[in-house]
Amino acid sequence: MNSPRPPGLPVLRRPVMIVAFGGWNDAGDSATGAVEHLALTWEATDLQEIDGEEFYDFASTRPTIAQVDGVTRRIQWPSTSVSYATLPDSERDVVFVLGPEPNLRWRTFSTQLVDLAEALGVELVVMLGALLADTPHTRPVPVSGSAETKSAATRFGLSPSKYEGPTGITGVLQDAFVQAGVPSISLWAAVPHYIAHPPNPKAVLALLDRLEAVIEVSIDTGPLAEQAQQWQEAVDEMMSDDDDMAAYVRELEETEDAASSDDEGALTEVDGDTLAAEFERYLRRRNEGQ
Repeated sequence: MNSPRPPGLPVLRRPVMIVAFGGWNDAGDSATGAVEHLALTWEATDLQEIDGEEFYDFASTRPTIAQVDGVTRRIQWPSTSVSYATLPDSERDVVFVLGPEPNLRWRTFSTQLVDLAEALGVELVVMLGALLADTPHTRPVPVSGSAETKSAATRFGLSPSKYEGPTGITGVLQDAFVQAGVPSISLWAAVPHYIAHPPNPKAVLALLDRLEAVIEVSIDTGPLAEQAQQWQEAVDEMMSDDDDMAAYVRELEETEDAASSDDEGALTEVDGDTLAAEFERYLRRRNEGQ
């Protein structure tokens, strides 16, 4: 049963909710970069902000100081923003959820977003993520997809999720939507682990290409194709000065070629071992930095 519509909410047409969180879910800032691109391109309107006081440990996810007119300084507190865009050339509208991964009270946090989605009449939730992987930067960015139910997997041509192990807020939130009866799927881009520093426009572009096919809405990628080409050329140049690194990339290419299946280009399930290993590496890096 849908939650009652709180006053002041917009009336949206067959809305899809697109969600991305910074942190271990977001290698190369690729997932959040994709949502930021869409929100800017489609001129999203702010809907609400989920106050970070209840959900963030400010010693781990720290506030930042920003200059205002070069004179005063302002504290920017971690929070999760919700915005929406009406698309005149499409039969559906879009809701965006964007913010750092919460540190605290994930169940309460998820309940708030589920209630909002139900009040807005959201028909589909797409969780975007990116993980570090043994993939060469010279090849198309692999994008894996999974769904929590067989019906959603069949509808969107994805694999039913079989992953077991550690998860982030994306996994918790996806499960909360499924339990509430809101179809939810995930798309993950694989970012080369040896070039983890953001931004990664090639991975952003790959996520948007897959997303376009899933939600059946045309996406203007603007300058991303050119930026992705410039990014790859810069990495190629860097690799040309390092024989060991160039040899390693060739090894990754050979491994990927050997593992290629007949279903090239199809969305496959997120590799659970890779995801768990990346989660553990992220925790170690965060603990070492404290």
